[in-house]
Amino acid sequence: MSASELSRIAGQEEPEPQKKRAPWGVIALVLLTGLALIRNGSGEFDVGPPQPATAVAPDSTRTPSASPGTTQPLPYSVPDRIRIPTIQVDAPVTAVGLDQDGWIAAPPPENPNLAGWFTGAVTPGEKGTAVVVGHVDNKMGPAVFYGLGALKKGNRVEIHRQDGKTAVFEIYGIEVFEKSSFPGDRVYGSKGTPELRVITCGGGYSKQTGYDGNVVVFARLVESR
Repeated sequence: MSASELSRIAGQEEPEPQKKRAPWGVIALVLLTGLALIRNGSGEFDVGPPQPATAVAPDSTRTPSASPGTTQPLPYSVPDRIRIPTIQVDAPVTAVGLDQDGWIAAPPPENPNLAGWFTGAVTPGEKGTAVVVGHVDNKMGPAVFYGLGALKKGNRVEIHRQDGKTAVFEIYGIEVFEKSSFPGDRVYGSKGTPELRVITCGGGYSKQTGYDGNVVVFARLVESR
């Protein structure tokens, strides 16, 4: 995607739907590489970010409060805000694409309360898997997704879109994956229904390499309003 297209998406103008997206296998590899850039956090606070328990691993058999398929997919519309009431997240969303080196461009680390929607995926609410990323911390302290690992199954993520609609997703799993063995197909692959992945850094931390994993929230669309 060209710089002019990214600028148009980041602004107020609603862009035309993307006609063609990269294969998920390619995007998964790029995202795995690029998410290392979100490792800018210091990781040196007295208490580190919460980490998911094994009890919140994804369970495809879980029945959400609204059954899959009863909520129709939404048309293309760029997200502009994410809310996760359980962990008091209420943050603007900016578009993030690929940088000149082919890595995903993380949201600016100096703005701790900012999330990024990956433009190579669907928009939240469309059929397919939308991806939102954000920092866990920066040199000043906790950032937008610091509390992501504390979420539980059944919690909700709300994405407000530029068309005025809010896509509401229900969480059905949260896991930490090592970057060295990140399961791209499992995380990013389409389930045939509108899904959302919210991703930040997690796992162990060292000054030399930063965080060694990513916290991934798995959620599916259950409501739009």
